[in-house]
Amino acid sequence: MPRTQSGGQPTIVSIAQRAEVSIASVSRVLNGLGARRDTVERVERAAAELGYVPNAVARSLKDGRTRQLTFAMPDIGNPVYVAMVRAIQSVTKAAGYRLLLHSTDAVVDDELAVLRSLGDRTSDGLIICPIRITDEHVQALRTAAGPVVVIGSLPDDVPVDSVRADSVAGAALAVRHLHETGRRRIAFVNGPPDTVPGRNRDEGFRTAMAECGLVYDDALVVHTDFGIDSGAEAAERLLADDASRPDAVFCANDQLALGVARALHSRGLRIPEDVAVAGMDDSLLAQAGWPTLTSVDLGSTERGRHAAELLLERLRTPDGTHPLAPRTSTAPPRLVVRASTAPTAVNS
Repeated sequence: MPRTQSGGQPTIVSIAQRAEVSIASVSRVLNGLGARRDTVERVERAAAELGYVPNAVARSLKDGRTRQLTFAMPDIGNPVYVAMVRAIQSVTKAAGYRLLLHSTDAVVDDELAVLRSLGDRTSDGLIICPIRITDEHVQALRTAAGPVVVIGSLPDDVPVDSVRADSVAGAALAVRHLHETGRRRIAFVNGPPDTVPGRNRDEGFRTAMAECGLVYDDALVVHTDFGIDSGAEAAERLLADDASRPDAVFCANDQLALGVARALHSRGLRIPEDVAVAGMDDSLLAQAGWPTLTSVDLGSTERGRHAAELLLERLRTPDGTHPLAPRTSTAPPRLVVRASTAPTAVNS
């Protein structure tokens, strides 16, 4: 650590002495309040020569801001949330904020603890992705000590900004595509039905099956966790009886779809000639397997970016003078067709 001539750490006093200006002038320059150009140059040069580093803690105590934001997600290893992290950080970093990451493992108590931690002033705001919304979530969101943006669906009466995916429409896109390619026994591997994405994707699947004139068959529907191994186990259940084997499997996310593909490969079944496979999220995993995976893009990057923009807008508005009602936006889904459902599609 650089020292002044007296042996202490650099301070605004020692900078003032080195620059031969007043302490008030140094304070103005270091706090970006403006000064004459020659004064700014002398102060900045003196600060650099002495190795002065501003005390971020002291500054946060002074203005009540930590210049840190938190992003809490269910699974830090899921490529969907990795894409969100990159998008959020690009926006928040440009605005001068650090981004703190927290993986909740979709544990309700952990999510509630993160919401309540806003009262500790460890960060100035929170972006959170809960996959379940309980009464406790609603209460914590209503009483949060700082601005919160939820990536996900909320009840209409919760006064918090949110950015949603249209999983219902996205699931329907996938099912209609499978039907258009000639599939008639379409199985569905979904996540837990008590989660928001699980519930919405089930609704989209049922709606599209009815629109296509196909019968919903409980024997072709498996609810499990949102993971690769869970997808492989679900596929084994669906493939147990060759006579009732599905000719397509729609999966509630890409991780499940990769697990299903793994099980199909292990049985010597061809994708898509014997069984077509489609996923959701269009994450990096969709292009990682062979054949490449048809998937529904739910706009992970766009949702992350917009959530960050909404949070920063709230932070720019002084407390007690919010002119904006809670805002909700929805990212439209987009089907990306690849080789797992269309033999002529390019594996890329």
